[in-house]
Amino acid sequence: MHRGEPARPNVVQSALLFLLVSGLCGALVAGLALPFAGLAGVTTEKAHETVQDLPQDLQTAPLAQKSQILAADGSLIATLYQENRTPVTLKQISPVMLQAIVAIEDYRFFEHGALDAKGTLRALLRNQTQGSVQQGGSTITQQYVKLSLVAKARTPEEIQAATAETYERKIAELRYAIAVERQFSKNEILNRYLNLAFFGDRSYGVEAAAMHYFGVHASKLNLPQAALLAGLVKNPTGYNPTNNPKRAKDRRDVVLRRMQELNIITAKQAEDAIKTPVLDPAKIRNLPNGCANSKYPFYCDYIVAKLKENPAFGKSKEDRENYIETAGLIVRTSLDPKIQKAAEASIQKHSKPTDSAVAAISIVQPGTGLVKAMAQSRPYGTKKNQTTYNYNVEKSYPGGYGGFQNGSTMKAFTIAAAIQKGVPTTYRINSPQTINLSGKKFSTCTGTTSADDYTPKNSTKTIADPSMVDAARASTNTYFLQLSQQIGLCPIATVAAKLGMYDAQTMQPLEQVVSFTLGSAGLITPLMLANAYATFAARGMYCKPQVITAVTTSKGKAVATPGPSCKRALSPTVADGVNYVLEKVMEPGGTGGKLKFGKSDLAGKTGTINGNIAVWFAGYSSKLAAASVVADATPKYEDLARLTLNGKKIGDASGSGTAGPVWKTAMELALKGLPSSRFVAPDDKTIRGNVKDLPYLKGMPPAEAIAKLAELGFKAQVAPEPVDSDAQAGTVAYTTPRQEDGAPAGATVTLFLSNGSKAQPPTPPPTPPVTPPTIKPPPNFPPCPPWDPKFPNCRRGR
Repeated sequence: MHRGEPARPNVVQSALLFLLVSGLCGALVAGLALPFAGLAGVTTEKAHETVQDLPQDLQTAPLAQKSQILAADGSLIATLYQENRTPVTLKQISPVMLQAIVAIEDYRFFEHGALDAKGTLRALLRNQTQGSVQQGGSTITQQYVKLSLVAKARTPEEIQAATAETYERKIAELRYAIAVERQFSKNEILNRYLNLAFFGDRSYGVEAAAMHYFGVHASKLNLPQAALLAGLVKNPTGYNPTNNPKRAKDRRDVVLRRMQELNIITAKQAEDAIKTPVLDPAKIRNLPNGCANSKYPFYCDYIVAKLKENPAFGKSKEDRENYIETAGLIVRTSLDPKIQKAAEASIQKHSKPTDSAVAAISIVQPGTGLVKAMAQSRPYGTKKNQTTYNYNVEKSYPGGYGGFQNGSTMKAFTIAAAIQKGVPTTYRINSPQTINLSGKKFSTCTGTTSADDYTPKNSTKTIADPSMVDAARASTNTYFLQLSQQIGLCPIATVAAKLGMYDAQTMQPLEQVVSFTLGSAGLITPLMLANAYATFAARGMYCKPQVITAVTTSKGKAVATPGPSCKRALSPTVADGVNYVLEKVMEPGGTGGKLKFGKSDLAGKTGTINGNIAVWFAGYSSKLAAASVVADATPKYEDLARLTLNGKKIGDASGSGTAGPVWKTAMELALKGLPSSRFVAPDDKTIRGNVKDLPYLKGMPPAEAIAKLAELGFKAQVAPEPVDSDAQAGTVAYTTPRQEDGAPAGATVTLFLSNGSKAQPPTPPPTPPVTPPTIKPPPNFPPCPPWDPKFPNCRRGR
């Protein structure tokens, strides 16, 4: 290797000399495997004109480099590349590698300009003498120009133009080579060449090639290794040592002998190197490319999909994809390997890839929106019992499955909307096992809606007039349907939308239907639901799900990418109320009672959809929120009872018993080692709500009771069926809400009329006692004289 750079010949003179040689040689040039083989028959004048018309500077494309996706702890998730390349400086390349490449490709590199006229003529004469191509004439600078033009080409037409065997292209390369020699030093050109060159086996640049073939950095290459790589540049495919070890050895040995011939190495060094095996198969490193080869393929696919949405990476989808795969980006993500391991362990414990049902779970950090983990039972792939669908995410890209209906997990949003409107958690509604809501109007954001034939029922038993807490614990459908009718669908839909809920298949708002609170408003994903519930855990602070935390270039420069996006969606007091209600669900006797673990406060909700096609459990602590689903993901969708999970027939599927264990195991492992946490207790106003007192109406005729309620600003309706009561038949037996609980201003109060079955017969008015006449004793008068019967004040005898 030349340490200094001797004075260069005039590059223009070199070009003219070459053109003169080409013109004189005429047909001989046609047999020369040189960049200017096609110049036969081209006049010097024509060539001169072509050169003068060309741009003077070579505009090179940035070197295509591999991009890396990293987990939150810095570990590698995946590598993305079109060309596996890691650019290095000249100081990071072994000196013997520099010597080898110059010796075999352009030994006079440091002595000539853009064109080596002597070398070209020597190669011409030698090839003509041998009758075949024995020696090339292109300089390293010319090779670099050609490689650069090919690298810059994007379309098939551009690639064809960059490789066409025409004199215009070859003269263009020469002109560009002259410009390059003016612009860069010899060392810079050599460095650029070695970073750009293809070394076979998907390895571009000397650093990637050294790591691939030998498992060492370019700075550590020894003589036989350097000779092998130097020999590959001429024909990377033909001399590939992994496919053609003999041809690769022969070519390597040619390089070694050439180095000996040029006195770069001694005869002994050459012989020792020739005896060295070409490769040690154990040291070959294949760099996996793309998400399919990642440890976390579904998460990786979702990352790439989000990267492609970023306009900072290009105007079109194709531009962005090309940039992501060639820009050498470092993409840092929110994936936590410890929590991901917990999610995967739970999936493996409770399901198998061969199951006919699928299981999936997403875990999110409250208050940040950072997506810590997502796992599913079907592994990534196209073979049997594999899939490329990610069951955790929306249909925003081809790999997104697009969700399932989420059943009663939607009741959490009804609870939030009710508390927001001042409805107390003690609010009671008479909730029969079955209720006829056919034709009943429910208000929406744009008017009203109804269902012509709708008679829903409860899937669990409950008390006749449950409170909000009672109804949540038992997942009482008829309670929440009536509650949603009373407060309106618009407030519920608004809360859900603020918490990031939308149809994951159509990407449109959820449909405001009568059964909205039962989870039939659209298709929901585990990630979406986990993140919405994380808002409750964060006391009303909603954060968009975030999987990408930072993107930097290979030089460490930050690339604009969407960062944390958080806003207040619910007041802390409303969120505290929701936490209070959903925490009761996980106490003994609640539908989630068997899923409680540890010392931290936990809250959650079960969900089952019509036809038992999917069952859910979503729950959280103040540190993590997760949603798990078990579902049939294969059309036509079937009742889970007939499918298998964990190798067994499911039978009776439920949110608590089927999806719940997936949630519990994952969360228990994910929270292990973390300090216990508590929810903030709701204030008394939240528990009791913003209610007005109700009058005592028992025993009143319905018309009188309705009038009384109207005076106080309440609406009233009469229940269709009378109830057992000790009130007189036809009068008010009781109301919902109850008189002692009160009701929000303007609420509808249902009057339940007595059938009189327990009423006592009317008591007749008491008979007054018969009082005997009072006999007054006669006055103490003297006897009347017999001679005067009319004598006053005398006592007459009989």
